[in-house]
Amino acid sequence: MQNKDSKGSNKTWIWIVVAVIAIAAGAWWWKGRGGEGAEGPAGAASAASGAGAGRPAGGRFGRSGPQPVTVAAVQKRDMAVVVDAIGSIASANTAVVHAKVSGELKAIYFHEGQPVKAGQVLALIDPRPYEIARDQALATLARDQAQLENARADLARYKDLVAKEAAPRQQLDTQQALVRQLEATLLSDQAAVDNAKLQLSYTRVTAPIAGQAGLKQADLGNNITPGDANGLLSIAQTQPAAVVFAVPDARLARIRQQLGDKQALPVQAWDRERRSKLAEGRVASTDNAIDATTGTIKVKALFDNKDGGLFPNQFVNVRLQLDTLKDATVVPVAAVQRGAPGTFVYVVADGQVALRKVQVLATDGDATAVQGEVKPGEQVVIDGADRLRDGGKAEVIKAPAGAASGASGGRGRRGAGAASAASGASAASSAGDGERPRWESRVPPEMVEKLRAMSPEDRRAWLQEHRASAPSQ
Repeated sequence: MQNKDSKGSNKTWIWIVVAVIAIAAGAWWWKGRGGEGAEGPAGAASAASGAGAGRPAGGRFGRSGPQPVTVAAVQKRDMAVVVDAIGSIASANTAVVHAKVSGELKAIYFHEGQPVKAGQVLALIDPRPYEIARDQALATLARDQAQLENARADLARYKDLVAKEAAPRQQLDTQQALVRQLEATLLSDQAAVDNAKLQLSYTRVTAPIAGQAGLKQADLGNNITPGDANGLLSIAQTQPAAVVFAVPDARLARIRQQLGDKQALPVQAWDRERRSKLAEGRVASTDNAIDATTGTIKVKALFDNKDGGLFPNQFVNVRLQLDTLKDATVVPVAAVQRGAPGTFVYVVADGQVALRKVQVLATDGDATAVQGEVKPGEQVVIDGADRLRDGGKAEVIKAPAGAASGASGGRGRRGAGAASAASGASAASSAGDGERPRWESRVPPEMVEKLRAMSPEDRRAWLQEHRASAPSQ
């Protein structure tokens, strides 16, 4: 009997444990669902703020109050039509300096990496063999010149004798031919002297162009020849410097029109991070064919580069200004929306939202020029537009610095909107009973401080959106 009672007691305890586990699992599941009552994040935020007890939680568009938004004013100003591209610096001219005569390298007069002038002596090849060749040519010239003078004197005597019929005419003709032969020999000797002097001058290696000297390719004492593949050094002309970049072929007509009308096309070169402007120049020419694989055409721009800050093969970001729109209607890039109505913006006036269709004309950085139903001075929504609809209500709030910068940049507007609405949620919640509110365990840790710094209305809006967009479990 005792064994049966013991077994029955054990079964009872097992069922009690199973029931406790089931209750705990159900509570955990209910908490994971987001607490559809006042225990969830939205309920905790509403109780802590004390301002939204009478508002339904609703879905994404279920809020009865106005939607918090951030706005910016429409401006009217000149707008540059800019094409952004990637380019590389190229020297206007590049020369590889080769020796023109063979010989031992006796001296180097340039400094690597330093500027050189056109005609500047860069190196000296042993000149002695060429000086000897020059002297030999001069000696030959002097000998043949003496022979010519003697032949001319004999010719004068023969002419006198023939005139007196004291010598035959044939002897006079022979002497005249000898004089002409020696004159031709003298011309050849003079050419040999000039060539010897030229070869001697080549022993002084000079810079063919002005530019920046590269690294030397030969050392003192080396025997260099005109056939050396690398030459003695290379010189890159960097003043002016050229930038070669590609633009879409749709821009070609405008570029050629500007060049044909002798109108300047300003070009700016920026560093890799687009933080520092390196130089300003102008378009000089275009390539003679479009690249069929990319649908682009190469454009060359020239920069004075007086400070020498541009180096050949340097990577740069290029901004080509094709035109300027006068008195254009300009809005932030973040304000432009695209959807079923087309391209549009939301305008807020006295808390009322109005959808205005626009056409984008040009974009430059964080601003875009539009044409349509907006007027200068009107307030367009730059953050929070994803939850708006035409004819709805909106409440203008001041965006935090981080959210404003994100919206103005035109990238990640939804993420910036969540950050601006979530910039601080638990100031009122923590002020209620001094305990840590439950919603803090249901939001990412990095959002807690932002939510604490938020107004109750903005916090409640973010929590409702967070709950509505959370997937069902």
